[in-house]
Amino acid sequence: MEKGLIYSPLTVHSDDEIKRILKMGSYEEILKLPLEIGMNHYDWKFAQDVCLQLAEHEDERIRANAILGLAYIARTKGKLSKHLVKPVILKELRRMENFKWRIEDAICDINLFLGWNLAFRHKI
Repeated sequence: MEKGLIYSPLTVHSDDEIKRILKMGSYEEILKLPLEIGMNHYDWKFAQDVCLQLAEHEDERIRANAILGLAYIARTKGKLSKHLVKPVILKELRRMENFKWRIEDAICDINLFLGWNLAFRHKI
């Protein structure tokens, strides 16, 4: 068995726990947070706001996961605020280096689940 990547189910967090992680969580907690809330949080707007906040993080991995978290919201809730998320996603598509593939995957999912045409000119 390969060492390294190990699948574990995404945690369901309370709003207070999410706020704690945002304020003083470990790197690993912050890295997983947008995926966890994108998949599991009951309030899509709250989850979207957290993902948008984390999309401004200095760490590229966290920003990539924040965009993927938005795709999880599209998949599980069928909603996103296009006027808020589109500019953030397109900015990351342009500036992302190591995880550009993750942004492209997220865009494909968002387009599929919401019927959008994000990054159509980029031919993703």
